[in-house]
Amino acid sequence: MRPQSATVHELARVELLAGLPGELLARLGERMERRALAPGEQIVSQGENGDRFYVVLSGMLQASQDERGPRGLLRPGSFFGEVSLLMNTPRTANVQAVTPATVASCDRETFDELVRPLFTD
Repeated sequence: MRPQSATVHELARVELLAGLPGELLARLGERMERRALAPGEQIVSQGENGDRFYVVLSGMLQASQDERGPRGLLRPGSFFGEVSLLMNTPRTANVQAVTPATVASCDRETFDELVRPLFTD
């Protein structure tokens, strides 16, 4: 069975994606993977190669940097992972769940096709 994807309704709550036509949101949602996180579970690590773009569907996550400490909370509607994909650099932060959380992510190919244009306009 294929992992459950993200719904158009969920993706429309992400400010970055809210302006996309429904058809594009649906295509993006179909290509995303949903993942549940337990409190304390780390999803990305600073310095690793970034190959996925994430949106927060529920719960709260903490972004932090090794040398600077906490950098902010990510809530439903937040996104992360775009810097690595846009600039082709290693991850710039650690992200871990503070509460039970659900994220949806897409691979680089999907990001390049459907999300990257939102950053270049």
